[in-house]
Amino acid sequence: MYFLSGWPKRLLCPLGSLAEAPCHVQSDPQRTFFAVLAPARLSIWYSRPSVLIVTYKEPAKSSSQFGSYKEAEWRPDSTMIAVSTANGYILFFHITSTRGDKYLYEPVYPKGSPQMKGTPHFKEEQCAPALNLEMKKILDLQSPIMSLQSVLEDLLVATSDGLLHLIHWEGMTNGRKAINLCTVPFSVDLQSSRGSFLGFADVHIRDMEYCATLDGFAVVFNDGKVGFITPVSSRFTAEQLHGVWPQDVVDGTCVAVNNKYRLMAFGCASGSVQVYTIDNTTGAMLLSHKLELTAKQYPDIWNKTGAVKLVRWSPDNSVVIVTWEYGGLSLWSVFGAQLICTLGGDFAYRSDGTKKDPLKINSMSWGAEGYHLWVISGFGSQNTEIESDPNSIGKQPGILLFQFIKSVLTVNPCMSNQEQVLLQGEDRLYLNCGEASQTQNPRSSSAHSEHKPSQEKNSFADGGLESQGLSTLLGHRHWHVVQISSTYLESNWPIRFSAIDKLGQNIAVVGKFGFAHYSLLTKKWKLFGNITQEQSMIVTGGLAWWKDFIVLACYNINDRQEELRVYLRTSNLDNAFAHVTKAQAETLLLSVFRDMVIVFRADCSICLYSIERKSDGPNTTAGIQVLQEVSMSRYIPHPFLVVSVTLTSVSTENGITLKMPQQARDAESIMLNLAGQLIMMQRDRSGPQIREKDSNQRKLLPFCPPVVLAQSVENVWTTCRANKQKRHLLEALWLSCGGAGMKVWLPLFPRDHRKPHSFLSQRIMLPFHINIYPLAVLFEDALVLGAVNDTLLYDSLYTRNSAREQLEMLFPFCVVERTSQIYLHHILRQLLVRNLGEQALLLAQSCSTLPYFPHVLELMLHEVLEEEATSREPIPDPLLPTVAKFITEFPLFLQTVVHCARKTEYALWNYLFAAVGNPKDLFEECLMAQDLDTAASYLIILQNMEVPAVSRQHATLLFNTALEQGKWDLCRHMIRFLKAIGSGESETPPSTPTAQEPSSSGGFEFFRNRSISLSQSAENVPASKFSLQKTLSMPSGPSGKRWSKDSDCAENMYIDMMLWRHARRLLEEVRLKDLGCFAAQLGFELISWLCKERTRAARVDNFVIALKRLHRDFLWPLPIIPASSISSPFKNGKFRTVGEQLLKSQSADPFLNLEIDAGISNVQRSRSWLNNIGPAHHEIDTASSHGPQMQDAFLSPLSNKGDECSIGSATDLTESSSMVDGDWTVVDENFSTLSLTQSELEHISMELASKGPHKSQVQLRYLLHIFLEAGCLDWCIVIGLILRESSVINQILVIIQSSEVNGEMLQNIKTGLHAVDRWASTDCPGYKPFLNIIKPQLQKLNEITEEQVQPEAFQPITVGKTPEQSSPRVEESRGSSGHGSIPQSEVGGSSMVSRKEEDTAGAEEEESFQDGTYDCSVS
Repeated sequence: MYFLSGWPKRLLCPLGSLAEAPCHVQSDPQRTFFAVLAPARLSIWYSRPSVLIVTYKEPAKSSSQFGSYKEAEWRPDSTMIAVSTANGYILFFHITSTRGDKYLYEPVYPKGSPQMKGTPHFKEEQCAPALNLEMKKILDLQSPIMSLQSVLEDLLVATSDGLLHLIHWEGMTNGRKAINLCTVPFSVDLQSSRGSFLGFADVHIRDMEYCATLDGFAVVFNDGKVGFITPVSSRFTAEQLHGVWPQDVVDGTCVAVNNKYRLMAFGCASGSVQVYTIDNTTGAMLLSHKLELTAKQYPDIWNKTGAVKLVRWSPDNSVVIVTWEYGGLSLWSVFGAQLICTLGGDFAYRSDGTKKDPLKINSMSWGAEGYHLWVISGFGSQNTEIESDPNSIGKQPGILLFQFIKSVLTVNPCMSNQEQVLLQGEDRLYLNCGEASQTQNPRSSSAHSEHKPSQEKNSFADGGLESQGLSTLLGHRHWHVVQISSTYLESNWPIRFSAIDKLGQNIAVVGKFGFAHYSLLTKKWKLFGNITQEQSMIVTGGLAWWKDFIVLACYNINDRQEELRVYLRTSNLDNAFAHVTKAQAETLLLSVFRDMVIVFRADCSICLYSIERKSDGPNTTAGIQVLQEVSMSRYIPHPFLVVSVTLTSVSTENGITLKMPQQARDAESIMLNLAGQLIMMQRDRSGPQIREKDSNQRKLLPFCPPVVLAQSVENVWTTCRANKQKRHLLEALWLSCGGAGMKVWLPLFPRDHRKPHSFLSQRIMLPFHINIYPLAVLFEDALVLGAVNDTLLYDSLYTRNSAREQLEMLFPFCVVERTSQIYLHHILRQLLVRNLGEQALLLAQSCSTLPYFPHVLELMLHEVLEEEATSREPIPDPLLPTVAKFITEFPLFLQTVVHCARKTEYALWNYLFAAVGNPKDLFEECLMAQDLDTAASYLIILQNMEVPAVSRQHATLLFNTALEQGKWDLCRHMIRFLKAIGSGESETPPSTPTAQEPSSSGGFEFFRNRSISLSQSAENVPASKFSLQKTLSMPSGPSGKRWSKDSDCAENMYIDMMLWRHARRLLEEVRLKDLGCFAAQLGFELISWLCKERTRAARVDNFVIALKRLHRDFLWPLPIIPASSISSPFKNGKFRTVGEQLLKSQSADPFLNLEIDAGISNVQRSRSWLNNIGPAHHEIDTASSHGPQMQDAFLSPLSNKGDECSIGSATDLTESSSMVDGDWTVVDENFSTLSLTQSELEHISMELASKGPHKSQVQLRYLLHIFLEAGCLDWCIVIGLILRESSVINQILVIIQSSEVNGEMLQNIKTGLHAVDRWASTDCPGYKPFLNIIKPQLQKLNEITEEQVQPEAFQPITVGKTPEQSSPRVEESRGSSGHGSIPQSEVGGSSMVSRKEEDTAGAEEEESFQDGTYDCSVS
């Protein structure tokens, strides 16, 4: 409702001495002037600007006669002030305007400014008037005056001798006798035939306040009793007065009255405020509610505040402010919701945790419209300090102005059918939907950047929808702040009403006269062009938006006529474009529902109008017609008591039972908030439901007599939208009831449109509590939006001694934050309590798509669990089983339970699982539902509730399932978890493998995450990325040293067994991609394991199936032959197909196309990659300096000379002598002149089309490297076939020739390749060209297998045919690598063939190309 803003301001009082310090402040009825009393002076202050106008100083002589000034009271027309003094005198002062037209401050405008001429009223609005004060009359009542009260044309004075004086404002008693309180009868209610008198002698009134709407006085007596005195008839004499009192208040100290809600707030010595109302029928005083601090919120101060000192209701009667003897301020809504209290938090403590002295308040008064609170601060606790240190302004009494921002609902309740939160300050508006416009108008994004730092732009709902997107309304915590046009404010301060349209794009504000509106899209204000029109209208009943029109009720000063006006937003703001309808009486409230306007008037009548758009010629206007008038004077005692009036489609019947279903959509009922009582009047459908055929206008049905729906209602929310899916929420009525929380009047629908039970009511009122003050309800989203005060301390900016008592030190800086809260779980719970589970289910299912629905279920379960499990007494009918059963209806059941369990303490788990089921069963359900993350959460619960064996068993289940599904993060956690259980240690093992691990995963990690392509030089990549150490040198233990600290632990063996089993399964199912991921993610030592499994799991049983499976897993396309089988452009067969060279050049993979790595420029890279890979890695260092050079840039044409030149491998390069010493990275200008022919381009594009994704290529090459190292040659062959690289096949053949290879494996490879050949002939002819290329190698393979010759372990092979024989490199490499033989068991086939063998292989392959005469069909 009301929120503090910023720091309080301190007004400069011209203090001569402490004796002149102000002690009392009282505003005039219009709150324009403030009378400030000091012991011997009276000052008049102006409200805006807050300046001192005039001071009357009492001479010393008369001052000693009268005594010090105590209290002041204004005459209703602000022309006189009555001041009471300590010695029983009343002084009457006249206020007169001096010097004719003079003002204290005059605005100075530059020459030619439009404000100079033709602005009526402008002077008195903009500057403080010059006034005179003179004492006219002195009245001596001969006894100390306790209370002054202005009542209509009289002044009521209570004195300490128990008398009530009624004095005329001219200072005469008019011959009326003073009333002695002892003669006024008091009773518990007005029905008692005879009241008892106040039976003690020295009774007198301590404080009193007149209540116009109750026509009587709320009084507090000196003994702490409280009561209400009312004249029985119009004459005010002792015989005609009667008093009522409540029995239970004996410590009253002060009183304040709320006229709008007919409430009397009595402050008590205990520190609480008791709020009473009068029962309409009996006239007795009924306790409405109490305002008191709770021990929960303010544990250290709640019972130490002392007596209540002052209570003040705000001008709009929506909030009350309370202060205590101890000090401090607290702000409460009408029915007791606490909004602010300065006894806790940053108000009470400094940033270093020390306690501050609370602000003591001697007097306070609200400013205009409640934007300011004028406060006279007290002396503080140590009076001595003041004399010693006159500079400590914090302790000096003075005038402070607290600034407030308030919700628009306090003054313009028709805003309650909107979904926006709109707050109004004295010169600015705060919106929660300001970001919406920015998506439509990108220019405007920076206009208010200072108010909303880096907020996200929210998507804006379509114009057709009447609701904004959820993200727009929730978005972020900052407000969109709109500064009100200063031109309008200058002559029309204060702002009285404001309204925002449905879509949150336009705002209108109303000040003293006229109105103005603002568009959030254009960021512009629109004001009246003719200021005379603006100054001649006073808006009385609020304003509302209807589509593009502003509807308002106003008083036309010129014609002295009440009017209803409609202005179009898009046209100029001028009466010429307005549609005006005359009204009979003053309009107090106005509201719009669909295409109807409902108006409540001062004669207690309600009038319904229809509103429609009219286009006559160029201008569009809206037409308004009266539909129906309803007189309410029988039910409403005073028109001022009506807080809000609204039309709704809510009725006690829900659409099913109506005779005519289309009427369900029409305006059904009027909701009237009468002083906190919500009254509903429905249409009377009991008569004949006949429509006149001839008239278009259906005769509107009359309304039934009113029914009271609820008490203590502050705000009502309803919507006119309809949504079949969320009928419960959209057809409900939402009420905010102050301290009692919220209520919802929910419709109950029979399921599947069955006939409803006659005994089942069709609506139900459900109360629920929320932690924020509600300002708007989002119906479909089941959210309440609100705002909350937040504080920021800046006291650390000031050094302790210098400015200790600055206001910035004493008070935190106040800001208003947006908040929101889910309420759905409260409603579901209330329905379940009332055994309406079916309705709860319907409601929950309609909201199950909301993003926070899982949170709703969790909250409900959590709250019920906390309440019931911690309850001291046994609960006769526990709700938890019902809630648990309810949650099982939703797929989120398992998550909800486990999340709730993990957020509650262990002690409550048994109670929870007794209701929801055994955690073991729930764990198994998770596994069946494949919800592994939730299962892991259950595992933690099982670990705490069960013995280790059980949790280990369940963990194993989960681990296997996670392996199967490739949930690697979970697998890593499970390994840690299993180790923790096994070792029985509390500390958890490392989640990542230790550094000593032979990281075969390192390389794969690189492949997975790599951001550099392999054709770049690898020098710029840290060497640690690829530590492909030689695994064969590792110990032969099953797990190597994965867990270095307890490598001998049985637990490791257990985990390794599971890992091995999984790897075996992956290989058997030919899931190489999964195997690679598995090894890399879990640090599994693939190579050492493959070495062991070479003849078992790691052999390929069916080459064709393996080939197909790899094509599928790596998304690698099967090769195809184009329809017109194009022959290779390189007809002579000496060079490879373009595609193969392309493939090679693109990948440039240093350790697979090993022939490429022949040059000095590659030394660094080869070292980092091939670190420890094979026995032959030293020779690269000593490679001769005149060896062929090789750089990393491919795909540039090599030559424009006549030589045919391939783009490919280094061995080709040695033959094309023209480029032997050239630098490949430098492309000459003349190179660019060469262009490829059409057919070559087609070849290249066909080749590229038959390749898979780059990532797959990298992964396949990595796997090839792994299998080569482990000696699984059959797998290498399969990968070579997929990559279609003859060099790979060649290399494997070299290995087979050079080292001892299992004959079985050879046979397997041979039969496998034959099978592939047969398959290619029948099913996949695209493979034939490649198989033809490698035919010579296959023949060699046949020879080897037939001979089954096992050569010695590592004999140098004769290199006779290669042109490279003359290179010294071969000799060196032979020398460096021929150190002896490597035993089969250790090598595992071949650890990685030495460099000279690879070169040989390359040369042989080259030769086969030279000899062969194949025409390759390239796909």
